[in-house]
Amino acid sequence: MSRIISRQQQAVPDRPPDDSDYEADFVAWVERQAALLRAGQFSELDCENLLEELESMGSNEHHELRSRMIVLLAHLLKCKHQPQRKCKSWFSTLGEQRDQIAIRLQRSPSLRRYVDRYINAAYRSAVYPASVETGLPESAFPATPPFSEEEVLGLRFIP
Repeated sequence: MSRIISRQQQAVPDRPPDDSDYEADFVAWVERQAALLRAGQFSELDCENLLEELESMGSNEHHELRSRMIVLLAHLLKCKHQPQRKCKSWFSTLGEQRDQIAIRLQRSPSLRRYVDRYINAAYRSAVYPASVETGLPESAFPATPPFSEEEVLGLRFIP
């Protein structure tokens, strides 16, 4: 007869004797930390590495937002500066980047306060790929973003 075990009743994985599981096996370390938290065994937690990982998770969300903004802005620039070359793949990329940005903003609403900052920061990085892909010199693109936040994130805006 099988028995259902609640999360609180799950066994806490044993700690390796050398206490180096964070470096040796990250997945095992994560599973152990989660089990310790569920079991309320807070004194057993690897707080230093947990804090590092939590901070890293936040950094990853910021990095992801900036990276998607670069791709989005590069494609908006390509559409603006070479309208005769607009194609379905560009439209698809615009939609995908906007969707992924929207998902991140919905999942982490606090990121919204950084959107304008990331548009400005990502724009400088987006000019180079737009230049390479269009064959236009970087000087052909404005020094500051020519699109508003509403246009950048707007699902229907295509220059």
